[in-house]
Amino acid sequence: MVSLLLAGMTVLMIGDSHMTQNYLISTLHDDLMRQGAKVYSYGACGSPSGDWMKSVHPFCGSAFRLDNAHIRNRASEAGSTRPLPDMVNEYHPDLIVVVNGDDMAAYKSHAFPKTWVWDQVSSLTRGIKASGVSCVWVGPAWGSEGGSFGKTYARVKEMSNYLAEIVAPCVYLNSLKMSKPGEWRTEDGVHFMPEGYQAWGDAIASEIVSSDIMQKIRAKPAP
Repeated sequence: MVSLLLAGMTVLMIGDSHMTQNYLISTLHDDLMRQGAKVYSYGACGSPSGDWMKSVHPFCGSAFRLDNAHIRNRASEAGSTRPLPDMVNEYHPDLIVVVNGDDMAAYKSHAFPKTWVWDQVSSLTRGIKASGVSCVWVGPAWGSEGGSFGKTYARVKEMSNYLAEIVAPCVYLNSLKMSKPGEWRTEDGVHFMPEGYQAWGDAIASEIVSSDIMQKIRAKPAP
C-alpha cells in the first residue's frame, strides 16, 4: 500500500553488510518502493560509516541496487563505496537512510572503541548535514550471541545507546525495540535468516512512514 507521506520521495540508502547480498537491500528496499518512493541502495561489507565519505574497496565486497533494478553484488575488492556527496549530486534524495552499527561494534574486543566510533559517525553526519538532506539512522538489531563475530547483547545495546546520542542530525531508529533478543534467527550471530531480514525491513519501513518520524525528517538540517 502506497504511503502518502513517502510517495514521490527519493530515498538513498547506504550501509554495512546488512545492505549487501539479499538482505535489507532486498527487503527494506522493496518495502520503501511499495510505499511509493524511488530508492537507490548501496552497501559495503565490513565498512564503518566514515567510508561513505570516500571511495574504499571493502575486503568482503559491496552491493548496489538502483530503484527497481536487480541487486548487483561485487565480491571482495571488486566492490567499493561511493562518496556521499557524489550520490547526493546524482540522485538528489529527499531522505538518506543509514544502516550501520554492527560493523563498528568490535564485538570481540574487550573495550568498546568509543572514540573511533565517534570519529566514523561524525565524518558521515557532517557530510549529511552539509547536504541539507533529511536522514534516518538505523541502529543494529539484537541478532544472537556468539557466532563467528562474537556478538553479545551487552555490546549491541551499548552500541545502540551510543549511536542514539551521536547521530544527529539523523533521526535514530532503535532496532532493539523491533524484536526480542534472539527472536530473529541468524546465520552467524549478526546476519539474519531470510525471515529475519523480512521482519526487520518491514519494521524499519513502518517506522520511517510513521507520522512522528516523517514530521522529524521533513525538518531538514541546516547546511
